Amino acid sequence: MAGNDPGQTPRQRPRCPICGAPQLAAFRPFCSARCADVDLNRWLSGVYAIPAVEEDEPSGAGPGDPARVKPN
Repeated sequence: MAGNDPGQTPRQRPRCPICGAPQLAAFRPFCSARCADVDLNRWLSGVYAIPAVEEDEPSGAGPGDPARVKPN
């Protein structure tokens, strides 16, 4: 029997990314409305923000600066 091979692990249900409990179809990918609300709060409060590094442009190097325009 292929399903009883001792080397195979049984298929596990996906886990909630907030608490690690098994997911429920009604709240996928979460396990409950509470975990879905926790995730929404994290998005709205900026916890999941991607850090950005803004580069300083040299003085006088605006969009119309001839030094930035490439010749044809």
